[in-house]
Amino acid sequence: MHTIAVLALDQVIPFDLSTPIEVFSRTRLPDGRPGYQIRVCAERQDIDAGTFALRAPWGLDGLSGADTVIVPGTADPSAPLAPDVRDALRAAAADGTRIASICSGTFVLAATGLLDGLRATTHWIAAGLLAEAYPDIEVDPDVLYVDNGQFLTSAGAAAGLDLCLHMIRRDYGSAVAAHAARLSVMPLEREGGQAQFIVHDYPPTPQGSVLEPLLAWLQDNLGRDLTLADIAAHAGTSTRTLIRRFREQTGTTPLQWLHRARVRQAQHLLETTPHSVERIGAQVGFGSPTAFRDRFKRTTGVSPHTYRRTFS
Repeated sequence: MHTIAVLALDQVIPFDLSTPIEVFSRTRLPDGRPGYQIRVCAERQDIDAGTFALRAPWGLDGLSGADTVIVPGTADPSAPLAPDVRDALRAAAADGTRIASICSGTFVLAATGLLDGLRATTHWIAAGLLAEAYPDIEVDPDVLYVDNGQFLTSAGAAAGLDLCLHMIRRDYGSAVAAHAARLSVMPLEREGGQAQFIVHDYPPTPQGSVLEPLLAWLQDNLGRDLTLADIAAHAGTSTRTLIRRFREQTGTTPLQWLHRARVRQAQHLLETTPHSVERIGAQVGFGSPTAFRDRFKRTTGVSPHTYRRTFS
């Protein structure tokens, strides 16, 4: 079983703290066994969480031996990091432990030096402060999360859910992650980055469910050879208007959304069926096995065969 240590620092943001606890504790493997064991660790006995105080059952020693350490955000990202916390995180990193941050928790990892030379993200409102304070980090304010392998960072609030589901998929595959997503009432993978949530001087008029019927239709027709014109015709609009609406509401283009949806469906089929890679590529709408393999590797980082060996 995979052990996760959630580190509660002073002024921890309760939402960021509860997100990994809830998501990972509810994760179940296909045989019903829990996928994770959770340790809530604290830098000292009593922690101020703003509207309440908490007492964690583990101290910093709980980070030792964990497979993953998660650092939730804190209310004051510029607060100095206690030396014992810094040392505990660096020791965990030296042992090869996967370490992830949620929201302003990125500042904690940045203060340890573990993110130097890497790409990272945080809540968009604090991205400028992070870039200014830590110039050795490549700060990307537009994405929901960044996966560097051992070190992962996420944007604010609900982006912590995206990151947790991503890690579940890395650990156990998309079927287990999809079940965890359903329990969280979240899509397994949201399109677009946090740029879509930034408040502009003149925000666009909300169009909440305009694309919902079209996205459902696309999901049901992944195996068809669909062009941009086909999608626009079904939506009853011009291709230019379709692209604009997709950009506004999903942060991506119709064809990019379609490609990613096809890859997600292919992941499910690779895990749950004995069908050949060629047959699966055709089932999800790719015109040739080569196109399927190229798009799958570009999206997931591995080939379909490697993915099946890992998660089937």
